[in-house]
Amino acid sequence: MPEGDTVFQAARRLDDALRGHQVTRFDLRIPRAALVDLTGSTVHEVVPRGKHILMRIGEHTLHSHLRMDGTWRIYRTGEKWRHPAFKVRAIVGTATREAVGVDIAEVKVVATRDEGELVGHLGPDPLSDSWDAEDAIRRLSADDRSIHVALLDQRNVAGFGNEYAAELLFLRGILPTTPTPDVDVPALIDLGVRTIRANRDRIDRTFTGDARRGFTDWVYGRANRPCRRCGTLIRTGALGADPTRERITFWCPNCQR
Repeated sequence: MPEGDTVFQAARRLDDALRGHQVTRFDLRIPRAALVDLTGSTVHEVVPRGKHILMRIGEHTLHSHLRMDGTWRIYRTGEKWRHPAFKVRAIVGTATREAVGVDIAEVKVVATRDEGELVGHLGPDPLSDSWDAEDAIRRLSADDRSIHVALLDQRNVAGFGNEYAAELLFLRGILPTTPTPDVDVPALIDLGVRTIRANRDRIDRTFTGDARRGFTDWVYGRANRPCRRCGTLIRTGALGADPTRERITFWCPNCQR
């Protein structure tokens, strides 16, 4: 699932492949941006912002959001794609590399000076050089909803998704339904920062310290299976800011109280 660490890695790969090169092919396969053409412009950099990717080209920024299934694939220019063409939403090519956006939910182009219109609402990003822990603590502490919902709100902290919420709350022994004012927010933020920074350079994300398939998570995706700590069956539920944004929650009723 694309969360802040996955997006960080994707942006780093794109930056390594495209930075400093002139765009020789620019193709957005979405109606509202199909006529935009940045061919001839230079890719200055590709940076992550929470779950968003900002590709700064010339005086413009190509913004993308991976959502649940999106990904950026990098090929040698002219290399055959290893996915169906109908899934492609964006192509940015240079003389040597071609970045192909597959199943990307959001694609927009704005003047770089106007990036704030797209990502200005986001809270501090723990993977950013401008990370502000005090601001993140302030924002999260001011949210009186359940901690699971508050932690997923990107306006509080940018980058944590459902897997991080489930795993961090387990590690801190907190029920997902706990009101945020009842949580030790600084300790939770500190754990989240250390965890996502540890995962940003790993091939496979892990919360247990074990990278083997099936052993990376304590509770996420483990409904009705024994807790790795106490053996109690993991329970599930659903929480969200509203019915359209509900996410499945996972918790151990013995370890999280």
